[in-house]
Amino acid sequence: MAVNVYSTSITQETMSRHDIIAWVNDIVSLNYTKVEQLCSGAAYCQFMDMLFPGCISLKKVKFQAKLEHEYIHNFKLLQASFKRMNVDKVIPVEKLVKGRFQDNLDFIQWFKKFYDANYDGKEYDPVEARQGQDAIPPPDPGEQIFNLPKKSHHANSPTAGAAKSSPAAKPGSTPSRPSSAKRASSSGSASKSD
Repeated sequence: MAVNVYSTSITQETMSRHDIIAWVNDIVSLNYTKVEQLCSGAAYCQFMDMLFPGCISLKKVKFQAKLEHEYIHNFKLLQASFKRMNVDKVIPVEKLVKGRFQDNLDFIQWFKKFYDANYDGKEYDPVEARQGQDAIPPPDPGEQIFNLPKKSHHANSPTAGAAKSSPAAKPGSTPSRPSSAKRASSSGSASKSD
């Protein structure tokens, strides 16, 4: 059975984001660079295996998870291990898998306290425990959503490809405007030669 921990507010015992990532990397031999990368759930699964051997099958953990549904899979494994060990903590899966900094920081800080209350000092080889599976940090969570190629609202227009097929402007010359643009600019403003 696990020793449950409850945190009601941020205390002096919390670690900085840099310290907490260094701690995670050191304990379970990962190469995470950001708190947000904990959104895959893989590190927590490995911690549970370390704290309570046999409570989770690391063979089922997706250590190379890159997609949200893979993260959810890992958190389901974590939830099952929590239930097995009577851990009284609701895992905010929907928030964590989104990869937001604050949600992941809050959870890892709670988990660090949980780890400290339950770790008995036994030796543990995290790489051997995951049977050599590479534990690749997930991509920056924002990349999945925000760095997708932007769709042009002109993509279906008949002139969408016209700019690409027009001849390149000669160096030193100014590109000509479409005739409609010339009319609009000459009717509303004085010419430059005045």
